[in-house]
Amino acid sequence: MKRLIVLLVFGAIAFAIYCAATGYRPAWLEPYWHAPVVKEATGRRARNPDEAISVLVAPVKRQDVPVNLEAIGTAQPLNQVVVRAQIDGRLSEVTFKDGQDVKAGDILARIDATTYQAQYDQTLAKKAQDEAQLGNALKDLERYKTLASTQYSSRQQADTQAASVAQFQAQIQYDAGVIANARAILDYAVIKAPISGRAGFRAVDPGNVIHAGDTAGLVTITQLRPIGVVFNLPQQYLRAANAANKQAALSVSVIDADSAKVLDQGQVTTIDNQVDATTGSVKFRAEFPNSNLQLWPGQFVSIKLVLSTLRGVLTVPTVAVQRGPNGAFIYAAIDGKSAAIPVSVPRQDENTAVIEGAVTQGQSIITSGFARLKEGAKISVGGETQAVPDVKAEVQTPPQEGAAKAGEAPAGVGNAGVADGVSGSQTAKPGPGATSVEPKKRRKKDGANAAGDAAAPAAAP
Repeated sequence: MKRLIVLLVFGAIAFAIYCAATGYRPAWLEPYWHAPVVKEATGRRARNPDEAISVLVAPVKRQDVPVNLEAIGTAQPLNQVVVRAQIDGRLSEVTFKDGQDVKAGDILARIDATTYQAQYDQTLAKKAQDEAQLGNALKDLERYKTLASTQYSSRQQADTQAASVAQFQAQIQYDAGVIANARAILDYAVIKAPISGRAGFRAVDPGNVIHAGDTAGLVTITQLRPIGVVFNLPQQYLRAANAANKQAALSVSVIDADSAKVLDQGQVTTIDNQVDATTGSVKFRAEFPNSNLQLWPGQFVSIKLVLSTLRGVLTVPTVAVQRGPNGAFIYAAIDGKSAAIPVSVPRQDENTAVIEGAVTQGQSIITSGFARLKEGAKISVGGETQAVPDVKAEVQTPPQEGAAKAGEAPAGVGNAGVADGVSGSQTAKPGPGATSVEPKKRRKKDGANAAGDAAAPAAAP
């Protein structure tokens, strides 16, 4: 008996699950098990198919549009020198500070020059000795020449003395070279900046013995003004870049990745002589003044290269261009209705699109409401794209007195909530603020009505 009851219970549960999943309702259960009633949408969510769609428009403009190429580059110094000692010795003095701006010829450090000064003095003394011997040899030569002319001495002695004079003269020239070498070595004891730039961290402290063969050197000086930026562009732009560069130097801008502001402007100075076979790109180098040190060696920067300029072309906001099975098209506002116009888009960026098609300058183009828009749909123009307010700010701001009555939509909001379309690349929809503020208003209103209804019977007697 117990097993029978258990089987009946499990069978009833399985039957109920089957009915719930398939929607099956036995006739004998209809009086006891009614199908769920689907309520029709009412209020603001119910859309009237003949209702005009609230949209924003923007005029077609004719203007000059620069053809920009964007790339990522690396800032590189035009000159960078590792300052090394040219002689060995004890570093007696360092006259610069880490990170100091130096000019070419400024004294950076001094090496103990006692030994090199002594060597220089020896070369000077050796030359003085040879000059004295030369003077004596010249006097002897005059005497031998006089005796040879009077036949008191042989001509051979005079010629031998002349050769001695020439030897002393050559010795003096050799001494002059030795002196110049010793002078140069002595000058190397004073280390000077070879270029103008900014000094880095010094690698040797005073008191240490420095050698000419040290690979680290004393300090590295980097030129910061001007500075170069190296970047790569695809090879398909090489022909146009070379043609434009022959007419005038290509203009380049460095763009801040965070604020999209122009940090510095410069010109292309070098285009590499070959294409990188591994990446299919060409290397460019641009030079920037870097007057305010906006760029730093090794820094990654965003580059915008002005390749050319399209003169007098028709433009619309990029958000107005839509894509369909047959290609790009735009919606025009004509006599209160939308009209789809096929266009071609030779170039566009995040803000502006260049179009070609059956459009004219000044024609009103729809820039919002595309979710409900179609050919021949009724539209209600709410303004131009440039005048669209911030949706979140509009919803979250408390309504002012007399601004809008309860149950009415504020200005710029249709029956579907916030007006479809905000300046941007996607169709605007009610933000999080709209879904959180509106239920509060309804609950507040419903609570007030309920309170009034409850108070009415009490006040009736």
